[in-house]
Amino acid sequence: MRAPRSSTTDGSAAILAEIRRGPANRVKVAIADIDGVLRGKYLHKDKFIAAAAAAPGGGFAFCNVVFGWDIADQCYDNTKLTGWHTGYPDALARLDLGTRRKIPWDDDIPFFLGDFVWNGADGRAAEKPHPLCPRQTLKRVLRRAEDLGVSPMCGMEFEWFNFAETPQTWAAKHHTRPEPVTPGMFGYSILRMQQGREFCRALMEELPAFGVPIEGLHTETGPGVLEVAIAFSNALESADRAILFKAAAKEIGARFGIMPSFMAKWNQAYPGCSGHIHQSLADPRTGKNLFFSGKGRDGMSPLFESYLAGQLAVMMDFGPMIWPTINSYKRLVDGFWAPVKPTWGIDNRTASFRVIPGSPKSTRLETRCPGADVNPYLAMAAVIAAGLEGVERQLKLTAPPIRGANQGADHIARAPRTLIETTRIFRDSPVARDWLGDDFVDHFAATREWEWRQWLDGVTDWELKRYFESI
Repeated sequence: MRAPRSSTTDGSAAILAEIRRGPANRVKVAIADIDGVLRGKYLHKDKFIAAAAAAPGGGFAFCNVVFGWDIADQCYDNTKLTGWHTGYPDALARLDLGTRRKIPWDDDIPFFLGDFVWNGADGRAAEKPHPLCPRQTLKRVLRRAEDLGVSPMCGMEFEWFNFAETPQTWAAKHHTRPEPVTPGMFGYSILRMQQGREFCRALMEELPAFGVPIEGLHTETGPGVLEVAIAFSNALESADRAILFKAAAKEIGARFGIMPSFMAKWNQAYPGCSGHIHQSLADPRTGKNLFFSGKGRDGMSPLFESYLAGQLAVMMDFGPMIWPTINSYKRLVDGFWAPVKPTWGIDNRTASFRVIPGSPKSTRLETRCPGADVNPYLAMAAVIAAGLEGVERQLKLTAPPIRGANQGADHIARAPRTLIETTRIFRDSPVARDWLGDDFVDHFAATREWEWRQWLDGVTDWELKRYFESI
């Protein structure tokens, strides 16, 4: 089972002693790359213990190419802090012993997440958080939240499609015509859940044992699509759970001949896949939900209103962090549930920002813009930074809530429809640079520009179908 987070020397010593005594001779470690893919390795437990116990802080060497290549392992040609010109040296990955888990489907071996620290270009500068590390990027935003006297709390939901494919069958079919595990449009279907009961049972039982507690799992509308709600927690823990859920679902699915896909939109005919983020701000001393006010409109405190006003004002500055791929923008289609304008509403699922009024404990904001293809660390960094920008500037919530499907939103500009548009806004945004740092903004913008160029060079099935014979 999941151990509680501990940063104390005694807690770390106890964790290492347990691993030393344990039957497994290996430990799995992982870090998140720019695209939110977990990259990792097995370490012999002696190597792991030596790395974790090393002073100061413990850690192990990990090639920094994980920030220098794309999702297909093609190296970027337009980045500065890593690239061919640097020789791809090792970076230091610090192990977070508080992320300890055991992997139920892998002999219960120990598992840990890490993040990167940086000594600067010459290796002599004082150690600091690595500017390109997604987990460190979220931590940077959370440190600023701490300075404001608030603790961001988050919970994530994912929709994703499941296919009766393996990497071999998918390659043999030349990556076309994936076969969903079930047919038809059948949301909230007890029948479909029963037909996939072994996979669903594994998700519901093994993920909590892996430290990823699941609040709910159900089918969504579309062939083979499921939706999960991951339990609410502090923002860093929530992001850890979210990225681990995506990796775990793929590993568990493979056992049943199922290939989960978190693409934002795999088929034009079906709704896309969301990655909604629920948020509130807590008092770090008492845990009190600071979004609730019994005297505010719809139970919203002035702090909540400023946080929401911040997201309305600057969320588009962080666009590529919530829509990170070429495919992300295929989801942003009118009438397909994904919100296409920066709007807010009271319990309105057609709005980008859904205010969920409730009890002093449950009052929260659901940001519905992100897709399931996000890097959870970057998506949470983006939504929290946008909200806290409103808190810092004490913005007032002057925009009225929309009614129904964008009723009252005719004057609001639509979100951009391409990755290159949002990337240019992000790259030129003083707000994004203030919250995330110049190094991260320059690097992440370069990686998205690279992604756009790969798309421009590609020849798609749509082009062949449209032009091959007729033109």
